[in-house]
Amino acid sequence: MGKGGMSHGGAGEGKDGEEEENMAAWLLGINSLKIQPFKLPPLGPHDVRVRMKAVGICGSDVHYLKTMRCADFIVKEPMVIGHECAGIIEEVGSEVKSLVPGDRVALEPGISCWRCNLCKEGRYNLCPEMKFFATPPVHGSLADQVVHPADLCFKLPDNVSLEEGAMCEPLSVGVHACRRANIGPETNVLVMGAGPIGLVTMLAARAFGAPRIVIVDVDDHRLSVAKDLGANDTVKVSTNVQDVAEEVVQIHEVMGAEVDVTFDCAGFNKTMSTALSATRPGGKVCLVGMGHSEMTVPLTPAAAREVDVIGIFRYKNTWPLCLEFLRSGKIDVNPLITHRFGFSQREVEEAFETSARGGTAIKVMFNL
Repeated sequence: MGKGGMSHGGAGEGKDGEEEENMAAWLLGINSLKIQPFKLPPLGPHDVRVRMKAVGICGSDVHYLKTMRCADFIVKEPMVIGHECAGIIEEVGSEVKSLVPGDRVALEPGISCWRCNLCKEGRYNLCPEMKFFATPPVHGSLADQVVHPADLCFKLPDNVSLEEGAMCEPLSVGVHACRRANIGPETNVLVMGAGPIGLVTMLAARAFGAPRIVIVDVDDHRLSVAKDLGANDTVKVSTNVQDVAEEVVQIHEVMGAEVDVTFDCAGFNKTMSTALSATRPGGKVCLVGMGHSEMTVPLTPAAAREVDVIGIFRYKNTWPLCLEFLRSGKIDVNPLITHRFGFSQREVEEAFETSARGGTAIKVMFNL
């Protein structure tokens, strides 16, 4: 279990010096969430105790709620949910020099071992011993308070809000994808999927200098949001794989240039087939979304055109750049936050229902 904590008990002191009970949103079973006590571990010398102020709902949180699993991660015992978060430092460990109580911070949710070869190579996001908020059996951060390593807590610039700080987590996925695909001022970008990750990937690609970005989805509302956020153009597509060839022609017409890099932010047979077919010879396809664990796609024709296929898993060393993009105004994530809820039993249930329903919801945020 990670730094997050254990079930039952309290943490911190209340206003009158009495111990204040720390509460968290526990995933107890399919479609069963309950706010109940969450005991924090002792504060280590390099740790900080953070009072949560903003926590976003991710698609993986909804997967866990609906199925008690996400990909190969299975919830076998009650688990605190949530990993997109920001808060205010309440207490610091004896060796912490970089942060003080009162600092507003965004939390990077994964604790790697720093001993394995992948960590030593700098690819700590692939660490097999990673302890990541709300990834079984590690507890998450939808709680009054959490304990976390100080080096994974990043101080927010004065003009960056706590909600924006929490949005650094999904934005990090887009930033990491852009780094992996070497996005720059000469890279025309196609984005498959205008959900939350597709939209942050689009915003990141623009911040990295991509001159032209086209985004594709099956939903008119999502496409209108993408256009409002700065997509150069959009293409509405079907869910029928038989339409790929026709839609690729349409994508090329709308792009008005070759597609240098395609980000598949959905991860389905059809989206990946479209990505491989639409990308120019010698271009790149970056698989970001994980809709299907297995796919049947036209890989051989893509290989014959030397289209590189690259994957991403989470992110590494992205928080400082995300915060700089937010501070400078190069990226504005506020339009993505469509729904806000408090931290009560009724509101937690309603928030997850809103996120699962989709519709006009993009990012659902808790204000604690």
